[in-house]
Amino acid sequence: MDNPHFSKTYLIRFQHCDPAGIVYFPQYLVLTNWLVEDWFTEGLDIDFAHLIGARRLGLPLIKLTCEFTVPSRHGDQLTMELRIERLGQRSLTLAIEGHVDGVVRMRCQQVMVQTGLHDGKSIPIPADIRNALSVCLSESRVLA
Repeated sequence: MDNPHFSKTYLIRFQHCDPAGIVYFPQYLVLTNWLVEDWFTEGLDIDFAHLIGARRLGLPLIKLTCEFTVPSRHGDQLTMELRIERLGQRSLTLAIEGHVDGVVRMRCQQVMVQTGLHDGKSIPIPADIRNALSVCLSESRVLA
C-alpha cells in the first residue's frame, strides 16, 4: 500500500478460521474494526472507547467493498495497513490492506459516517477529530 497512515500486525488465531483452516472472510471485518479502533487510540491519540462511550459519537460503516486474494491461515502474522482516501465534512473513506510476508491477502474500502449516538444521525466531524485526520492527508485531499 502506498503511504499507509497506520499499520499493525495481528496474529491469526484459531477463532478466525473455518473448518478448512483458513480465515473465514467475516473475520477480516472483525480485524479491520480492531485496526480502526487501534488507529484512533494509538495512531491519532483519540481514545476510541471514550469517543463511543463518554462522547457518544459513532463511526458506522455505510459502504464496504472487499477483495480476498490469498487465504490466510492459523498462525499467520497479518499486517494490516490503513490509509485515508477521502475526508469529507461528515464522512471518511479508508483503504485497508492486509498482507503476510508482503503477499496481499485482502483489500477493502470502507466509508464511515460520523454520527451522534443519541439519535444515530450524521453530524459534522468534530474539530479535534478532523484535525487529527487532516494530519494524515495533504491539504489538497481535505474537502471543504
